[in-house]
Amino acid sequence: MGFGLICTEQKDVSVIQEYSLGQMIKPLIREIFLLDTYVAGTSYVEDQERYMALQSDDELILKREPENEYDEMAILVLNSWGEKLGYVPRKDNIVFSRLMDAGKVLKARVKAIELGDFGVWEVEMEIFLVDL
Repeated sequence: MGFGLICTEQKDVSVIQEYSLGQMIKPLIREIFLLDTYVAGTSYVEDQERYMALQSDDELILKREPENEYDEMAILVLNSWGEKLGYVPRKDNIVFSRLMDAGKVLKARVKAIELGDFGVWEVEMEIFLVDL
């Protein structure tokens, strides 16, 4: 079976417009694993029920928070609905915050979640660099 290019009356631009940009570049995106870590500060989140909805392999959003009064390198960890879960631990955030400040895209994924001994949620996560 061979593959070939078929010419039609449509202009190239109209063919491209049938797909969103995200669909077109998705095959070009690579996720480069960087680190296994955890979500820090889960005990400070008032609505603890948001952790019950998390499952292994759920996507997490990482967002820089340079205005944080305790840590200028802070990286906020949000669930896919944009709700705060905690932070990337301070010991891990220096290089990641510099990458994000330089325009690199980082993402995270839940590796494991459990309710700890003292009623505090323990969320393990993996951090990836999104490379085009």
